[in-house]
Amino acid sequence: MRRTPLYSRSLPPAAESRHDLAAADAEPAPAAAEPVAKRPSQRLARVATALRHPALTWAAIAALALALALPNTPWRTTAQRKLTQDDIHAAVMHTLTHKVLPSQAARAAATVAPALVRVEGVLAGKKDRRGHAEMGRGVGTGVVIIDNGTILTNLHVVQGAESISVTFADGLESPAAIVNVQPENDLAVLRAQKIPDDLQAATMRSTADLAPGDEVVAIGYPFGIGPSVSAGVVSGLKRGFKSPEGGQVMSNLIQFDAAANPGNSGGPLVTMDGHVVGIVTAILNPTPARTFLGIGFAVPIENAASAAGQPPF
Repeated sequence: MRRTPLYSRSLPPAAESRHDLAAADAEPAPAAAEPVAKRPSQRLARVATALRHPALTWAAIAALALALALPNTPWRTTAQRKLTQDDIHAAVMHTLTHKVLPSQAARAAATVAPALVRVEGVLAGKKDRRGHAEMGRGVGTGVVIIDNGTILTNLHVVQGAESISVTFADGLESPAAIVNVQPENDLAVLRAQKIPDDLQAATMRSTADLAPGDEVVAIGYPFGIGPSVSAGVVSGLKRGFKSPEGGQVMSNLIQFDAAANPGNSGGPLVTMDGHVVGIVTAILNPTPARTFLGIGFAVPIENAASAAGQPPF
């Protein structure tokens, strides 16, 4: 009976023929021991054949790529060059030329924006033909100076109003009441009945080091549009102004040239670091147009803070 071989190995062609004939009738004879001198060469041949296998080639490539990707590979480790001032300067210049940064005015406005409020007063106007009073609305601006809902604005914005409402930066609208006035500086202090949970008060700064030429922004609701931001500079200090309506004379005012119009009254005058240095109160325009001609006035924040019972700087 023919026996199925369990293993086979390569034989010379002649030996293969003889082996096939003998295997038909008898068990294959044990193979003679291979010469010792030939074994190394045969092993090398098998290794070379294995190395030519595609799977092994791709595995070697993957291992090499992984080694090169590792940052701590010994052959990739090199001494790091120290940064020089020229390197830092080049990096800064690259950022300045490739990235648009917000302006100082934009950053200042964004800093004080959460404390800005729109102030609206319902005023009794002229009577109509039937004798009924026509109601009008006066719009101005205010700024939160204490996070309990204490707001500074101009007295002329709310004076004579039958009711006052304020709208905070997040859209919350609330009734408000006058809690103090300072007529000589055209200031009124309001208190809102409802306030946002995360209400932020503006940061106030002394005007002691304020100088002509310092950049400022005026923020408010000119003609009810806003919040609107305009930028300019401090034009002068300790100015006087006489109101054309009531003849009221105010002194120690900050003169500025950032655009302001009706509706800006009561809004903050802000430095480039986002600090409030004044409350916009008037514009100089000798014509009936009541529009901005380049000269605005603000009450120094020291006076405004005292109206709210805040200690001076």
